[in-house]
Amino acid sequence: MAKAYEPTIIGIDGGGSRTRGILYKGDKELAQTETSTARVGTVGVVESAERILNLISELITMAKLPNREIDAVLIGLAGTWLKEEQLRSQQLISLLAKRERKIDIDKLVVTSDAAIALDAAFEGEHGIVLIVGTGTIAIAKTPKGDFVRCGGWGIELSDEGSGAWIGREGLTAMARAFDGRGKWTAFADMMIKFFPTINPDVPRSFVAAYNERAFDYSTVTPFVMECATNGDEVCVEIIERAASNLIENVTTLYGKYFKGKKVPVACVGGIMEADTILAKMVKKGINKHDGLKVVEPKAVPLFGAVRMARELVRQDQENV
Repeated sequence: MAKAYEPTIIGIDGGGSRTRGILYKGDKELAQTETSTARVGTVGVVESAERILNLISELITMAKLPNREIDAVLIGLAGTWLKEEQLRSQQLISLLAKRERKIDIDKLVVTSDAAIALDAAFEGEHGIVLIVGTGTIAIAKTPKGDFVRCGGWGIELSDEGSGAWIGREGLTAMARAFDGRGKWTAFADMMIKFFPTINPDVPRSFVAAYNERAFDYSTVTPFVMECATNGDEVCVEIIERAASNLIENVTTLYGKYFKGKKVPVACVGGIMEADTILAKMVKKGINKHDGLKVVEPKAVPLFGAVRMARELVRQDQENV
């Protein structure tokens, strides 16, 4: 009896801070690796495609595949919510894979990293996922099967409660302290300690250090978190506002699409998974809502990408 065909699939989780990939042959994991972020808004669409292709090439090499043929690749990519953004990345990756890397991919789909997180959390069932990392978004699958969202506008427009927002609020508080408009904070002391070019006697040195990219919003987020954990009044207030905004994203989705129902909420992303002071505040606040209950996601987003890649293969086989 002939052995059943075992498809080769790749799932990729392209988050705001790192990109993770995994390769399966049938049900067997053959390779897993990661690289830096491939977020289009951070590195541009061409560099994003190149980083993803480098990761795919590395997975193929690690797996020691006899050829460079892949049945399905599913990529959850941060910052690509709009269909036209997804198609642009999808078409470029497909083109470069074939032309420059000699990789033959039968089915390749780019979706948002939020979509794979949602699929992983509830294995296709309805619920709400709150993602909090460098950026933030709440995404849900309704009982009718619709995908809806709240937040996720990016730090330039919104993203209240995200890692980048927390870092920016810390820097704003420091600027206010330099002016005398706000209280001095332990965060400012920590910044001066870790970035010696900041001279408290020359406040504009703070601006120079920022302009020279000595740090960015996300770099200093852990400082705000640490100071809040240690009870610094200014930083605690920042974290409380972050928690309030994140909870609001979830409750807004509930009020619009789930009113009167009991809905599971999975909290994912680096800040939530690290059990930070913010994570504790957010989970406590969500659980106070009568219709909401925080649950552990059934799987991490990377395996949501794997599940969705398998579904591509299954649909393809049904259409044969």
